[in-house]
Amino acid sequence: MSVQFGKWNFDGQPPTKEQFEKAASILAAYGPDSNHTYSNGGVRILYRALQTTKESRRETQPHVSPSSAVLTWDGRLDNRTELIRGLHNSVRLASPDVAIAAAAYERWGTNCFGKLIGDWALSIWNPHNRSLILAKDPVGTRNLYYFYDAHQVTWSTVFDPLVRLAGKTFSLNEEFIAGWLAVFPAPQVTPCQGIHSVPPSSSVLLTPGKRTISKYWDFDPQKRIRYRSDAEYEEHFRTVFFKAVQRHLRSDSPILAELSGGRDSSSIVCVADSIIARGQAETPRLDTISNYDDSEPNWNERPYFTKIEEKRGRTGWHVDVGVREDSERLEEPAVPLNDRFITTPGSDGRCSPQLRACLTSQGNRVVLSGTGGDEVMGGVPTASPEFQDLLARARFGALAHQLKAWALAKRKPWLQLFWGAVRDFFPSALLGVPEYVRPVPWLQPRFVKRNWTALTGYGKRTRLFGALPSLQANVEAFDFLRRQLANTALSFEPAYEKRYPYLDRDLLEFMYAIPREQLVRPAQRRSLMRRALAGIVPDEILNRKTKAFVARAPMKTVSRDWAKLMEMTQNMVIGSLGIVDSARLIETLQKARRGEDEIPMISLTRTILIEGWLKDIRKFGVVKLDTPEKRELAWQPSIEG
Repeated sequence: MSVQFGKWNFDGQPPTKEQFEKAASILAAYGPDSNHTYSNGGVRILYRALQTTKESRRETQPHVSPSSAVLTWDGRLDNRTELIRGLHNSVRLASPDVAIAAAAYERWGTNCFGKLIGDWALSIWNPHNRSLILAKDPVGTRNLYYFYDAHQVTWSTVFDPLVRLAGKTFSLNEEFIAGWLAVFPAPQVTPCQGIHSVPPSSSVLLTPGKRTISKYWDFDPQKRIRYRSDAEYEEHFRTVFFKAVQRHLRSDSPILAELSGGRDSSSIVCVADSIIARGQAETPRLDTISNYDDSEPNWNERPYFTKIEEKRGRTGWHVDVGVREDSERLEEPAVPLNDRFITTPGSDGRCSPQLRACLTSQGNRVVLSGTGGDEVMGGVPTASPEFQDLLARARFGALAHQLKAWALAKRKPWLQLFWGAVRDFFPSALLGVPEYVRPVPWLQPRFVKRNWTALTGYGKRTRLFGALPSLQANVEAFDFLRRQLANTALSFEPAYEKRYPYLDRDLLEFMYAIPREQLVRPAQRRSLMRRALAGIVPDEILNRKTKAFVARAPMKTVSRDWAKLMEMTQNMVIGSLGIVDSARLIETLQKARRGEDEIPMISLTRTILIEGWLKDIRKFGVVKLDTPEKRELAWQPSIEG
């Protein structure tokens, strides 16, 4: 994952060289392979590369097109061949991705964004009409932040230089904190008011005095794939899934795959091995890394990832995560933040010593992740979207039949299942939000009121008309993944690129266009995946029980670090900001120390990590951590006598 930094002064004065030298120093760890700049008039752009393909080693960025547009590209094009064919003789098969993207922009203008399939973030400076375009792919795996005011615009892949080199202080964005306390903030939200992130599937046009955000692509609600038999769905699934994995194997160095022993990661590894064996992958080798913790009685993954290793005939890199427990503390970020302004509470993106040793010893620059498999493949065994589709299409006979089948499988009254589906059509103001998304009890009421949408996960009411309810549910799950990826720390020391085969656009479009009953059936979650990959992935993996969530370690940590936690709660930054009620937080910590059930440990851990994060960013002096009283005064309109 390469990085970029740029600044455009609207008055035409060149940005200072010193500022860019500082930015280059900050970005060096993320882009170790090149350090190039473009400068003309009031614009200066910096690019540092992390090269992962043979084509990327031939590129020069920033890239100047025949029309003098300057492109800075961080990404991987998955449909290179199709684009080259459509662009005729303007690019060649050996052209780097940035040259293909530039040729596409020259030919189709901003309409090209919807044609670029892959993971990417792009900036385009147009000197003739003095405009800047920032754009990101539909998934949003790359970050691209920008700060825009009446005098200039500054943009960067990494948040740190953007905020620390701005020469001003920013107000803390409450929605960012609220999003982290719930699940994740929206992709466009950052810790600082006035600094934005380009939304996925969108472009931002910036000119002096004007900012325009445009969405260039979305799922087609009219696209529906219907076959007569299960076998046809299975064949189509294998085609798109193999293609998705193959696209993510594009690298001229060995690729590392996370192998947990679950269906998602195991399926990627097994399919990748099949593709490599056929000679259809660019990577010379696929390595694996697996985490285990023998101290956790309900997390015994070793037998499962060992089964995949036996099938491969190769043992991967094993990491005992239980060993790290004794050296970790809940009240501190997982990795010390040191001198970097980090947007991810609890992590600054640096590799663990085990992962660092693995990557450096094997020469891996790309890591494959199974993130998204649960949400895309039907890992959540609910029939509500299927029932809602049948209601929306007035197929009441089929609805009655499926309600009976699911009621028998789930051992629940059919009326309960029916109500669970129907209630999603009603506004939350009428029925209230479900208990599992309600804000945690230790938050201050006024903070909850101001940030209700973020604290309840940005949930939307299911619509009866328009797109099928199942597509609405799929898009909501996809939006959650977008938020998760947008709030993942960029990796360095060593730098590597993370890829997500389950979030391939063609695969997503197929999965969202087929009937819901192909994905999930009574007593069989991930139905299509299991059927289609039988014989490719071992049966012991495809038919294993769902992995249990492990909450034992955080509770042990609370008990072990009790004295420090109590000391921390006496003078909390997050309390002084009017976000947390310290007394109620202590009460919850005491329950966790006693090992009581139904403690929201994820939210509790995040609250403490955010406290540590706030203390760390305070030392930079670039973010104002105002008390509620000061914030309210700032909001009061001025009155002239």
